[in-house]
Amino acid sequence: MFIKEIIIKNFRGYQGEQRIPIGALTAFIGKNDAGKSSIFDALAIFFEHPLGKIDNSDINVRAGNVGELRIGCVFDDLPPQLTIDETSVTTLADEHLLTADGFLELHKVWEFSDATLKKGKIFAVANHPTLTGFSDLLAKKNAELRTQGNALGVTTGIDTRSNVALRRAIWGSQTNLNPQSTDLQLDKEDAKAIWEQLSSYLPEYALFRADRPSTDEDLEVQDPLKVAIKQALEEVQDELAAVKDKVKARALDVANRTIDKLSDFDATLAEQLLPNFRADPKWDTLFKITLSGDDNIPVNKRGSGVRRLILFSFFRAEAERLKSAHHKVNIIYAIEEPETAQHPNNQRKIIEALQTLSSVEGCQVLLTTHVPALASLIPVASVRHVTTNATNQRIVKVADDDVLKDVATDLGIIPDKRVRTLVCVEGPHDIQFLKHINKLCRAADPTIPDIANDHRVAFIVLGGSTLQEWVNQRYLKNLAIPEIHIYDRDQQRPDGTYKYQAAKDAVNARTDGSRGYLTQKRELENYLHIDAINEALSAHAGTLAFTLDDNCDVETEIFNLTGQRRFDRRSLKHWLNDDAAAKMTIARLQNRNSYTEIVDWFREISRKIA
Repeated sequence: MFIKEIIIKNFRGYQGEQRIPIGALTAFIGKNDAGKSSIFDALAIFFEHPLGKIDNSDINVRAGNVGELRIGCVFDDLPPQLTIDETSVTTLADEHLLTADGFLELHKVWEFSDATLKKGKIFAVANHPTLTGFSDLLAKKNAELRTQGNALGVTTGIDTRSNVALRRAIWGSQTNLNPQSTDLQLDKEDAKAIWEQLSSYLPEYALFRADRPSTDEDLEVQDPLKVAIKQALEEVQDELAAVKDKVKARALDVANRTIDKLSDFDATLAEQLLPNFRADPKWDTLFKITLSGDDNIPVNKRGSGVRRLILFSFFRAEAERLKSAHHKVNIIYAIEEPETAQHPNNQRKIIEALQTLSSVEGCQVLLTTHVPALASLIPVASVRHVTTNATNQRIVKVADDDVLKDVATDLGIIPDKRVRTLVCVEGPHDIQFLKHINKLCRAADPTIPDIANDHRVAFIVLGGSTLQEWVNQRYLKNLAIPEIHIYDRDQQRPDGTYKYQAAKDAVNARTDGSRGYLTQKRELENYLHIDAINEALSAHAGTLAFTLDDNCDVETEIFNLTGQRRFDRRSLKHWLNDDAAAKMTIARLQNRNSYTEIVDWFREISRKIA
């Protein structure tokens, strides 16, 4: 299940109802104390994370004396069916538990009065029947459903022991159930059974807070290490049992010989003593692991930035373990201020790693930041601006030009005036490919510019961009800075033209020195060598054998051989443009007749920034 939207009502600074759309990567950006962490805490409460505890102080101070506090989520990618008992299989659609748009909306609700929360309840907000007599079937017991089914004459040929079958037949007897948005409490009869099934499909929620000591004594470090010790002990149970028996036998022998000697002094006292082990040994308490790095320096003595990176790695490992242990399909990583204690170079690497993580199937990444350097690296489609209104109520705004302008102003993100040319590509995977191949070509020819690190070069993803790119683009376009556009040629159309040919021609018709290219091969993936692809994918797909030429659809060829669009939960396009591109060599580029064309792109960039 994949979260599409978060709903918060009367929780801390969020008065009234706030609906916050989220995607695979969502960044909550705002000043200190804007309300970013409250969103993560609300999710922790919803998903019953150990750090998610709700109390009376969480009620919004302007919510009134009587009301309700709500935390909810709208889910997509839903389970295809639910098994209520061993024989009753149903779907969320059949139970009328989906919204009008076909999504699942779940709310946890706490009513309050006199600043005191009552016990929480669970609701599905669904487009549910409201026709009299047909709106409360989920709350009815089997006998009630049978009585209604018999009265309607719909029980013939169905298993009347099954509430699922009875509900389906009763609802099916009507042509218009008058469905409307309804709060359905999921704690009665089969509604409760449905919730128990649904709860097992909820994503695993992994929360990484900003305010922590980041040492190897931290729980996120110790917990996975303790699990490792426990698993190791389970694997050597037979050996440990033998050690325990041997120790017991030796101890009992000493005890019995002691009692024999005691009888020389007082035979009656000796008769009253029996050697007995009060408890079996707790093996897991005998072992403690600490982490040491280079030169056997303990992690606790390393810099705070290094400690935090190590701790975050443990956090990810533990989250993956919990996901596997709980048989969850999806996982949500909620990371507060990932930039904390990190050098700017590491900040960029962290964001790139989180973007990669968010592209993994079944993963969502949420993060918060108020640091301009980090915010500037966030894709604009992922930006959510957390701010306050005139009455100090928290508001979350989705990125548009006005919102992005406010974010840039709030955080002080300014255009990089060192930029001399914009390199415009179709998508982020193209940037990864170009950076890998650029590094390779520079090793052979140092006169080629370093497009990954030269501040005179800025990338613009035409299908989306980072906040910094958005700022630069608005500023730099007004200065008529030359642009270099590199588009995939794709398949030739029936009329002999190509998809982006008109766009390329328009760029070349400019008078500001801009230059447009169509790749001579179908896509950037066609510039790869089959050996590089196999080296990148062999561990997941074995040796791939297909004819890699200038016109084939590389992704489709691999899919036809393997039946997979993803490997290790990452998209195939990611593997090709990142991992396979990193396996390229000059010889492989030349073998694919790619080197001269690609170097020409880099030399054109060099001319623009000179």
